[in-house]
Amino acid sequence: MATIAVAVVALDALIKAWARTLTAPRHVVGPLWWRLQYNEGVSFSWASGGSTWVTALTTVVALAVLVVALRSRGGAPAAGFGLLIGGGLANSVDRLTGTPHRVTDFISVGSFPVFNLADVAVTVGFAILFVVVVRGERLTVR
Repeated sequence: MATIAVAVVALDALIKAWARTLTAPRHVVGPLWWRLQYNEGVSFSWASGGSTWVTALTTVVALAVLVVALRSRGGAPAAGFGLLIGGGLANSVDRLTGTPHRVTDFISVGSFPVFNLADVAVTVGFAILFVVVVRGERLTVR
């Protein structure tokens, strides 16, 4: 779990550093574009302008997920929690180290809101955990 989380944070930081060099949108293939944007809020720019409380709230959520994740079973639950924690931590690091405090987004697909690798990690991590729960498996050890 820790290896996955650290890998997500490191890869996300490298890719966001590259993305901040984009001077204009670049078409990649089909509906995929590289389009630099900054997000002061959370998902879909919700709560923009409230960076202090957004940072505090996301930190509390990340800590709660971490407490549960530390008791996770190996395999899919550990991978899901690793992606979830890595993505959340990557966006928090981006928000806390930037001036002003905001997250770098750069992946644009059609009319969907612009997002980043950390967002993908959070979504895939959540999906893995959801599938584990739906299958009736436990996420944590007793």
